[in-house]
Amino acid sequence: QVQLVESGGGLVQAGGSRRLSCAASRRTFSNYAMGWFRQAPGKEREFVAVISWSGGTYYGDSVKGRFTISRDNAKNTVYLQMNTLKPEDTAVYYCAAHSGPVSRGFVDYNYWGQGTQVTVSS
Repeated sequence: QVQLVESGGGLVQAGGSRRLSCAASRRTFSNYAMGWFRQAPGKEREFVAVISWSGGTYYGDSVKGRFTISRDNAKNTVYLQMNTLKPEDTAVYYCAAHSGPVSRGFVDYNYWGQGTQVTVSS
């Protein structure tokens, strides 16, 4: 069992930056691919980014070049640095863990955090 706790959400102006953190409870955190997804009201859950256990990264098209995912295995934590934020980035952001290979599909993820709200004002 892996427990995930996100933090760092809040209100930010368009063009600003925000860093989300996700702390994992399990000592074998380094074995998991870690992903970020987001869901805006009335929309489906959207893939944002994923990082493999070895550090390989993949991004959704809407955030490529603006967001950066990273991990610190010593701290059991994954980060999402969000730059040049836009109003359309407003959503609840979820951290997720996947014991298999990296995936963009939310159905593949075994464990989820409770989510953290990010609101970007125009």
